[in-house]
Amino acid sequence: MVFICFFIKTGEKISLVFVFYIHFYNFYFEFLTNQFVLTKLTTNLMSKSKLEYIWLDGSKPTQGLRSKTKIESDFSGKLEDCPMWSFDGSSTGQAEGRASDCLLKPVAIYPDPVRKDGYLVMTEVLNADGTPHETNGRATIEDDDNDFWFGFEQEYFLWNPEINKPLGFPVNGYPAPQGPYYCSVGAKNAFGRHIIEEHLDICLAAGLNVEGINAEVAAGQWEFQIFAKGAKEAGDQIWVARYLLERLGEQYGVAINWHCKPLGNLDWNGSGMHANFSNSVLRECGSKEVYDSICQSFAPFIKEHIDVYGADNHLRLTGKHETQSIDTFSYGVSDRGASIRIPIATVERGWKGWLEDRRPNSAADPYKVAARIITTVKTAKVAVYN
Repeated sequence: MVFICFFIKTGEKISLVFVFYIHFYNFYFEFLTNQFVLTKLTTNLMSKSKLEYIWLDGSKPTQGLRSKTKIESDFSGKLEDCPMWSFDGSSTGQAEGRASDCLLKPVAIYPDPVRKDGYLVMTEVLNADGTPHETNGRATIEDDDNDFWFGFEQEYFLWNPEINKPLGFPVNGYPAPQGPYYCSVGAKNAFGRHIIEEHLDICLAAGLNVEGINAEVAAGQWEFQIFAKGAKEAGDQIWVARYLLERLGEQYGVAINWHCKPLGNLDWNGSGMHANFSNSVLRECGSKEVYDSICQSFAPFIKEHIDVYGADNHLRLTGKHETQSIDTFSYGVSDRGASIRIPIATVERGWKGWLEDRRPNSAADPYKVAARIITTVKTAKVAVYN
């Protein structure tokens, strides 16, 4: 009102001051409007999360990893707030086109250290009616109380897709024979360390319980170890770690070769996924007899174990290169040529510890491996407790 009175009294200056007032008002209104829109857009952008749903497909004889991104608003970061999702099972070998929908049930979630506002969501595949899909190995694990603890030693080769050989192999011929590569140091013997170190950092940042890494016996071969209290969680973490390694390899043009014997019938070690396992009995019994009883319970089930211990294992389990023959079962203290090794640490602790099944290969499904081991150990449970 003061400005209006002034306009009336100043005669010739009225129009000039009035225009200034109008322009100032329009500028201020536009400024507030832009600030509101910008704040709204920023708020909306910050509340968007990228959920990477990961699952196992229907590839045979070895299942592969698949994933896709779901955008969620105002996501809490909690597993219970991850919605069920679906996918085209006819494109992954898990359904037919006339009834192609399969469901993804979230079972574990981890922060994605690489993607802004990202999460890694491990899922189980279900049929459209909500029952476990036949490819769902996780659903076969009978360990609801997490009494079984698993530590998997995941071996693999970093692979040069251009020459179809491991890193460190020349285009023609082979590098020096095995010997200097295991736990090696230096550019002459260790190949691809920048990749495995970055993978370790990403896994740790994601909250995976990686307990160690090392270069393995063959050139270009590496290993990481993951431990979890609970068979399902151990399997979840192995699969997510595999996913992260595959995704990291994309950046460097390096493939990850999980095959147990990618170099064929040559004098190069194959790749395994040794399964270290225990339950409350093995951890607390303090009895060699109990250990013998549990180890012996594996002998009648050679085929059942080999069936889920990874494809082409006959190429690896030959009795050479720290393996037992595929059709023979044996166990022993510190024996890396046995089917099951009793670690010396278990003996030194008064027969309180764990066992290591050395037969699972590097491409095996940790869910199915754990499920079979649990089933077999439980057959010995009656003999142990009665």
